[in-house]
Amino acid sequence: MESPDAIKAPVKLAIALLKDRSGQIKLDIPVSGSIDDPKFRIGPIIWQVIRNLIVKAATAPFALIGALFGGGGEQLSYVEFDYGSAKLTDAAMKKIEAVTKALSERPALGLDIEGHVSPEEDKEGLKRYLFTKKVNTQKLNDMAKKGQDAPPVDEVKVDPAEYERYLKRAYRAEKFAKPRNIIGLAKDLPVPEMEKLMITNIEVTNDDLRQLASRRAQETRNAILKSGRIEASRVFVLDPKTLGPEKKEKIKDSRVDFKLR
Repeated sequence: MESPDAIKAPVKLAIALLKDRSGQIKLDIPVSGSIDDPKFRIGPIIWQVIRNLIVKAATAPFALIGALFGGGGEQLSYVEFDYGSAKLTDAAMKKIEAVTKALSERPALGLDIEGHVSPEEDKEGLKRYLFTKKVNTQKLNDMAKKGQDAPPVDEVKVDPAEYERYLKRAYRAEKFAKPRNIIGLAKDLPVPEMEKLMITNIEVTNDDLRQLASRRAQETRNAILKSGRIEASRVFVLDPKTLGPEKKEKIKDSRVDFKLR
């Protein structure tokens, strides 16, 4: 309502944060004083607590979630990733479990997920990931020829003893110009040189980085919905406005950001 004393804050979000599964808001408000004192009034104390909670919901909603359910406060507002990867780490899963619990206990809340990348670090990380995938593919081809069950290429494990063999095959399969000997045949190169040439010739575009950001957001959403406690209609993946997110001290740009609604 129009009032000079009105709080300029998202009251609906605050109510969604505070209202439990039964639709009730329960506040534990310690009060001390003498009821014989004519100036002692409980009402103003309760309203001040509610006001503070609404302001906290506006300025630090994840800190409020952390206070209600545990799990790290404002650190719950993002999930970090290894460079070049969209795989959720153990640390990321702990945060996701805490956020999932909060969403389950507060059914009026929705969640926006926005994926991001660190353009330089993720570009190099993505090159390393694609290089490893090329080597793994060579082993996967062998497994298929032998009639073995073929796992996803990212789950193929190349042992150190067989690494050079599969690296050579991956190197030979590449189409870029390779160093040649006097008679025009491709030279046999040491492992580090083959690795360097392959990685150098892998091209990563801004579109690749944008897809990585989207995969991170989608993998995070999938992990939240996997619990079966949250309706899909409450969790949204947003298209990032920029590849890189807002800079935050001591937090990687390779992350997804959460926003409650």
